Amino acid sequence: MTSNSAEKRAAWRSILIFLVILTLISAVWHFAIVGLAPVSIYVGALMWAPALAGFFTLKLRGRRLSELPWSVGNWRDNATSYLVPTVYVAVSYAIAWGLGFGGAFNAETIAEWAAELGLSSAPVWGAVLMVLLFATVQFSKSLGTIAGEEIGWRGFFIWELRKVLPFEGVALVSGLIWSAWHYPIVIKYGFGDPLFQVFCFTLMITSMSVIMAYFTFRSNSLWPGVMFHGAHNIYIQKIFSPLTTRNEHTQFWIDEYGLMVPLIVTLMAVYFWRRAKAEGL
Repeated sequence: MTSNSAEKRAAWRSILIFLVILTLISAVWHFAIVGLAPVSIYVGALMWAPALAGFFTLKLRGRRLSELPWSVGNWRDNATSYLVPTVYVAVSYAIAWGLGFGGAFNAETIAEWAAELGLSSAPVWGAVLMVLLFATVQFSKSLGTIAGEEIGWRGFFIWELRKVLPFEGVALVSGLIWSAWHYPIVIKYGFGDPLFQVFCFTLMITSMSVIMAYFTFRSNSLWPGVMFHGAHNIYIQKIFSPLTTRNEHTQFWIDEYGLMVPLIVTLMAVYFWRRAKAEGL
């Protein structure tokens, strides 16, 4: 057996061990979220399952935690990884609003935000301040749980896949598995047709995985993935979806289970796919 084939067999073993451990840990918290209640403490525990699976896999394989790409990387890749989701989410919602699939700047949300901040007499300024706070303070608060996912997915899993697959395979396989890991929650707490929701969510997550793999390998760091993931969640869940007024078309076009964000992020993924090939990643 050649050294190269031995390394690939070892990588496949690590991948299999990781997925088995991840499935066992995740099953507990998927049951809690789906069968009991979708409370934040259960969700946070689930989000740390990939990191724990990665840690246990390294231990079982006689490897060290220091092997993970803990370095901060460079500020440009981290900043760009924050900005890319900001752009595709903003563009997606602007198109949805412009085409009448929902309205912009929900007055009830703006009033609620202003009241929450004690600025009921200045709702517009309250909304502006709340968006800034979500984009900075709430973003920072969310990084603790998001890091749990990213340590597992971008810190461990895609690096093992890289030992046995080219960039394209790494991006697609990691994206499909990352998508499937979310399916119990998507099916339980989504809306409308479950097959449509799963399709949209899978397209979105797989496209995101292309971009996130690009920045991870380019920077040799898991932190661009953390920045990207955090910005994606904040701008969809906390800012743009609450600011959208709804009509009969809205649920099919916005949020993570609608079609607009997946379409726009897929176009961006094509661009980063080409960049990855051009840069030899």
